Amino acid sequence: MGSFTKPIVWREKERLDDRIADCLTIILRTRGCRWDSCYMCGYTNDAYPATRDELIQQIDMALEEGGAEVVKIFTSGSFFDDAEVPMEVRAYLRDRIRDMGAKKLIVESRPEFVEKERLDDFKGVNLEVGIGLETADDEIRELCINKGFSFEDFVRATETLKEMGFRAKCYLLLKPPFLSEREAIEDAVKSIKAVKNYADVVSLNLTNVQKGTLVEKLWRAKLYRPPWLWSAVEVLKKAKDVGVEILCDPVAAGKKRGPHNCGKCDADVSKAIREFSLTQDAKKLEDIKCECILKWGKVLELESYSRIPLL
Repeated sequence: MGSFTKPIVWREKERLDDRIADCLTIILRTRGCRWDSCYMCGYTNDAYPATRDELIQQIDMALEEGGAEVVKIFTSGSFFDDAEVPMEVRAYLRDRIRDMGAKKLIVESRPEFVEKERLDDFKGVNLEVGIGLETADDEIRELCINKGFSFEDFVRATETLKEMGFRAKCYLLLKPPFLSEREAIEDAVKSIKAVKNYADVVSLNLTNVQKGTLVEKLWRAKLYRPPWLWSAVEVLKKAKDVGVEILCDPVAAGKKRGPHNCGKCDADVSKAIREFSLTQDAKKLEDIKCECILKWGKVLELESYSRIPLL
């Protein structure tokens, strides 16, 4: 098996039953997302048409790292798409997870693949399925993200998960292309409120600039800037009392292609965001300060008129 088919594995912390637990996070090399048309997603650049046996080898390699209470599986697509992860591979992974004594399994899927027939094999597993809704606004999702499904599709999938005793995680995207910074904040807060009755947990994902995407083209033309980290803090503060657990891991924080502030405070702000995610303690967001927050405030004031990034 070539090195390109090796899974990516790392350890991190994850919430489990209102406490912090060890998590083994695994990215399996699969053929990738069948939809592959979202404007911000370049994950299929790393796709590999792995066979059934190669996927099983990847699972074995990943689990050589040892056990953890939580196992998180990413496939850059849909775990419950038979064309990406065959049923027998899912069953093999389920059995390995049970054997290692993991207490929670987290996977991802588009809603059209969240069906009872595909979920039946996971009865008795503490399963959480993440769905990339991105926004509760159908118009924004279609025109600014090109997601290819509706809010009602998401609702149906979450109802199926709940009916079978599983948890639903909702991924929301902060700052899709074509929205101003203020519009992005408002949309994220509205979306958190809209999904609270359907999702057990919300993950606020901050847009980063991935290669080969429409977002990258806009970014190179200076027509797009990834969100300010202050915007993520603002969303988390405004949504903390909505009544749903909210997570946020600012991937690529501080980099030009990732969410960032002025550069001087990026590490401190992203650390505070991650600590809030683990503890759900809003006080973690209160003590972070930097003079660039004044520039961010001007951005909120002016970019809805300029329609292009000012800083």
